[in-house]
Parts: sequence; structure tokens; C-alpha cells
Amino acid sequence: MLAYRHAFHAGNHADVLKHCVLQQILMYMNQKDKPYWVIDTHAGAGMYSLSSEYANTKSEYLNGVARLWDQDDLPPVLADYIQLVQQCNSRGDWSLYPGSPEVIRRSIRADDRLRLFELHPTDYEILEQHFDRDRQVKVFKGDGFASLKALLPPPTRRAVVFMDPPYEIKSDYQKVIQSLEEGFSRFAEGVYVIWYPILSRGDHLKMIESMRALSEKTLNISITVQEPDEKGFGMLGSGLFIINPPWVLKETMQSVMPYLVNQLAQYPQAHYQITD
Repeated sequence: MLAYRHAFHAGNHADVLKHCVLQQILMYMNQKDKPYWVIDTHAGAGMYSLSSEYANTKSEYLNGVARLWDQDDLPPVLADYIQLVQQCNSRGDWSLYPGSPEVIRRSIRADDRLRLFELHPTDYEILEQHFDRDRQVKVFKGDGFASLKALLPPPTRRAVVFMDPPYEIKSDYQKVIQSLEEGFSRFAEGVYVIWYPILSRGDHLKMIESMRALSEKTLNISITVQEPDEKGFGMLGSGLFIINPPWVLKETMQSVMPYLVNQLAQYPQAHYQITD
């Protein structure tokens, strides 16, 4: 797990999906006056340079966020997302891409709080420096899976928990379930957002079944944008499984996903799914 650096994948199709949905959830949370917490269990570095050697090893952002930059017909949800990305850059420049911690910071209000966990030593140092002197934010060097239950329930009794592990090792799937079960048992009213990759071997399917068993209030949003390589490998797409989703989110994303698939498709059979 410590070999994983999200900088290699910054701005890819998975980031587009996870960050535009995350932004919408937070905008919904903002509609109530009562403050809330956001807990990001696998925060990464916070901000990424798209001109860096890491980002250009595979240049995944070219098939992700870059396909939306110059579109003049973006649905409102995607227009909000692209506006947030642009705010991280100088006007007309697209050299920086915000990770989930920065998306969250730019979406929450002054009375809300952000708690970030990162285990990779280099990314932790970058993350800590990025949020230095921000009194809304606390950054922890630690395992977000193991640390989550200690923060639940939050003092405000309102929270969004965002889980975005790398899934570099198969045990991450089981760790998601274990951490989610522990957190949900302590704080069942929280909004839990779990990102997962769609791979040919289908490791995510069993995890989704286990998550769905925890609650009757769920929403699963996924997008498949490419076919496997000649060896049957590669990330075909990704999804977000949400427990206690905002009631408007399903309808909102149903209006967005056809456009998003059309823009991000890398093969003719690209598609999306939205299920409870």
C-alpha cells in the first residue's frame, strides 16, 4: 500500500466521477444550518501537478478531466465541478488538479470540520504542509481504516465519511467492509461514500453485496469507460457506493451520467449504472 501514489492517476475518469459526486453531496449537506464533519480515510497529497513526471507517466488526466475543460455545454453538476478545478488554477491554466481533501475544503463552510488520514510518508508531509494553519482541518499520519471508529460519532452528529483506498492489495476490500461495519454500528445516520475500481476479475461485486446488507438506504453509481487490455487487465471504470445518500442525488446523477459517459468513453460499449 505504501508504494501507491495517487499522483500517477490524478484527474483520471475515476477522479471526475468521485469528485463531482462528492461535491454534490457536500452542497446538499450545506443546506442545513447545523455544522458537520467530513472524514477522508485515504486523503493522498491534497493537490497534484498535472505537469509533473508522476501525472505524465500515463497522462490519465487526458482521458479524464481534460475532456471536460473546453466543453461549453456542461450540465450544471459538471459545470460546478469544473469551476472548482479552475479555481485551483490561474485563469486559463489547468496545471493543478485538486485531490479529494481540496475538493472538500472548497465545498464545506466555515463552521464545518475536515479530518484527513494519510499513511504514505511523502504524501502525508505534502498534505500537512498544504493544510498548514487551516484551523478547520486536522491531518493525521495513520491508517484511516483503523482510525475511523475513534472519530464516530462526531460532536455535531452530522458527518460525511469518504473512503477512497487504493485497492492495490485484495485485503483492502475486506478492510473497507470491516471499517464500514464498525463505523456504521457507532454512527448509523452518517453519509458514507465508498469509491471502488471496476476490474475484469470483479473484486468489487462481493464488497458491494456486503455494503448493501448494512442499510436499506443506498445508492450505487458506476461508470465503465474502457475495455480490458489484451491480457485482461486494467481498470475498466469505477463506482461510488453511498449509504444514506441525499434523496435528490439519484435524480441529479441520472441527468449527468449520459453526458459523462459520452465525454469519457474510450470504447463504443461504455456505459453507466445507477442502482439503489
